Amino acid sequence: MKTFCGRANPTTGSLEWVEEDEDYDYHQEIARSRYADMLHDKDRNMKYYQGIRAAVSRVKGRGEKAIVLDIGTGTGLLSMMAASAGADFCYAVEVFKPMANAAVKIVEKNGFHDKIKVINKHSTEVTVGPDGDMQCRANILVTELFDTELIGEGALPTYEHAHKYLVQEGCEAVPHRATVYVQLVESKRMWSWNKLFPIHVEAEDGEKIIVSPSEMENCPGVPSVCDIQLNQMPSSDFTVLSDVVTMFSVDFSKPVRSASTCYKVQLEPVKSGKAQIVLSWWDIDMDPSGTINCTMAPYWVKPTSAVQWRDHWMQCVYFLPKEEQVLQGQKVHLTACRDEYSVWYTLQKAREEDENKADARVESPVCRCQAHLLWNRPRFGELNDQNRTRQYIKSLMHVLKTDSVCLCISDGSLLPVLAHYLGAEQVFTLENSTVSCSVMKKFFKANHLEDKIKIVEARPELLTSSHLEDKKISVLVGEPFFTTSLLPWHNLYFWYARTAVTEHLASNVTVLPQSAALHMMIVEFQDLWRIRSPCGTCEGFDVQTMDDMIKNSLNFRESKEAEPHPLWEYPCKSLSNPQEVLLFDFRKTVPQHCLSAEGSVNLLRKGKSHGAVLWMEYHLTADISVSTGLMQISNEKGNCEWNPHCKQAVYFFSSVIESETLADLPSAITYAINFDTKTGEIAMNFKLL
Repeated sequence: MKTFCGRANPTTGSLEWVEEDEDYDYHQEIARSRYADMLHDKDRNMKYYQGIRAAVSRVKGRGEKAIVLDIGTGTGLLSMMAASAGADFCYAVEVFKPMANAAVKIVEKNGFHDKIKVINKHSTEVTVGPDGDMQCRANILVTELFDTELIGEGALPTYEHAHKYLVQEGCEAVPHRATVYVQLVESKRMWSWNKLFPIHVEAEDGEKIIVSPSEMENCPGVPSVCDIQLNQMPSSDFTVLSDVVTMFSVDFSKPVRSASTCYKVQLEPVKSGKAQIVLSWWDIDMDPSGTINCTMAPYWVKPTSAVQWRDHWMQCVYFLPKEEQVLQGQKVHLTACRDEYSVWYTLQKAREEDENKADARVESPVCRCQAHLLWNRPRFGELNDQNRTRQYIKSLMHVLKTDSVCLCISDGSLLPVLAHYLGAEQVFTLENSTVSCSVMKKFFKANHLEDKIKIVEARPELLTSSHLEDKKISVLVGEPFFTTSLLPWHNLYFWYARTAVTEHLASNVTVLPQSAALHMMIVEFQDLWRIRSPCGTCEGFDVQTMDDMIKNSLNFRESKEAEPHPLWEYPCKSLSNPQEVLLFDFRKTVPQHCLSAEGSVNLLRKGKSHGAVLWMEYHLTADISVSTGLMQISNEKGNCEWNPHCKQAVYFFSSVIESETLADLPSAITYAINFDTKTGEIAMNFKLL
């Protein structure tokens, strides 16, 4: 069966009705899932297996039958571990139907169909009794329901229900407990993901400073966790203000409470500074004695042990509601509050603590300034990037005249303010959403510009002369940045918008950026390749069915697609030089015909060609450019530095092209790239020469 789905095209801006196969959603979910990443996580799998063996032998040692309940079984891996460790029977619960079907096949293929029953239900709907899904309550509870924040996938309510209805009192649990750790730090880099710093502009008539509305200064931001690969954050980018302390732990072998609660610890700063950020991670003990431990601790905490790479569990960055000056040796109290699914933090000086003995529950942070709803964290970082702002200032100074009438097309951009300060006679900004209108109004007001810059809330194709006070636009500007963009070329929406407003442009209009170029490079990833790499066998179990299922979903569309990744978090080395493949000229309107490029790229270094990385470069003027991708190749080995504020597009090759020596290097990889101007989509194909 086919269904019609309405969706906004991020590149062309049009609302399209697309005929989708009814399986489209689930194929997307499987194709972009982290199942492969988990199966490649050797440390996790090994520790689970050890913990399960130990739990089964403890139960058997008491002369009992080992009955296992595995919630969120996925591939059935943990149930198969239990069965091969000697469990008498396993109930494997999986709510996602395609996954449950795969688990049935995998269990059968590995010869455990008489020991494992797959139940395709949510665990809260599982029944126990002679006619139930489970004959009796289990005495071993095995789960893997955790995300980077530990509780974000609903682990607590699931455990709470299981203890009440599905497992025996005093059951064994694998993992046995989880512990959450925190460390207080000062970090200008991370703080710049949550607050906008003042922007300095050198104008003809002296220095101007763009400031944030006070409402934004005092806003705690959004409650969602910022999860990143903290192991890629250099120690020079933060200052440690406290030791690592235990914030709270959960014992999974006893009844668990999911109701909202708070935990409090006392910290003694090891250094004076501005407390801005709480870094957090967790570990799990697979056994009661804590000898089988799986940790997410970052590199500086356990510098002696090798860090296991994983993408399904990372580390958390929490922003305190406001920065607090702390003094070395002067104790402070850190409070963690949580509901069923998330955690947030507040910091108090010890003496404030005494005054607030009433200790009202701290509510979950809510963004009231709307800027945190308009701009995500990388966008805040981008707006705070002074070098980038300097490039825009330089190019605006180059194109603006005293009689310039300027129109800005970007979502919630500060370009209109820059254009005004740099001498444009009149500035209009086109805002597509109510949120961006509201945020820009507050910004202009805070900088006393509400009567200087006119906000037009309209889509480009609905722009009228009266919106522009019957003036023709002499300078059209964009960063371009749009909140709907996921892949680098989605910001080409600027080109479509530019085409839609053509009748309002002066014949000698200056467009900034004047053009954009799509660039590409072949790379070898240190670790990211694992998320799309088949696993074959995992801890001795055949999981090929899962590999086939992911492959099938990735190929569900006739052509494979590129996917967005923030590559500053995922080290890679370049195997080829970066190459410009397509040019988009914003001085002209979008052409009717497709833009395509074919060619080959030479491999210069030995390594595994995991895929191609693609990004955009915007030519603001003839000699000023900004890159959304590669910043530089930093050494002979080909290690890359990426723009930390943007996601780059990664196209994984379906088979890894390996070359151990330069002699057996394939000379080149050929590419064919096609930009369909009607749909705004880019199709690509790569072949080994």
